[in-house]
Amino acid sequence: MTETILFLCPHHAAKSVIAAAYFDRLARQLGLPFVADSAGTEPAEAVMPTVADLLRGEGIDVSGQPPRRVTPAELHQAARLISIGCALSDLDIVPERIETWDDVPMVSQDLPAARATILYHVEVLAAELAGQNGSS
Repeated sequence: MTETILFLCPHHAAKSVIAAAYFDRLARQLGLPFVADSAGTEPAEAVMPTVADLLRGEGIDVSGQPPRRVTPAELHQAARLISIGCALSDLDIVPERIETWDDVPMVSQDLPAARATILYHVEVLAAELAGQNGSS
């Protein structure tokens, strides 16, 4: 059974989009039984153009994934919840269920550093999940 890892950022326009894209790619490479999804608490109109360009340059197309608001059902059904900058009070779920990645720089101020930090966290998460699932 495939389980969902839900990445959240306030506007669903940058950080969670990057994290979900990288996680999905790595999960496929490792054969993990997980898929990524992403959403926000205060969705923007569109994914940041610099983020879409960055991912497109890496062979990942997010043009068909407009920002959207996270639903209560998604919060309760996800195997893992990862907040990248959301105020936990904006999420209708017990804080103990949410992992926070608060060290990710603002994408608008330092996209390369934000990308590197998100990629690091995604790699650690994937390795942890691979260990739990007996994958390589």
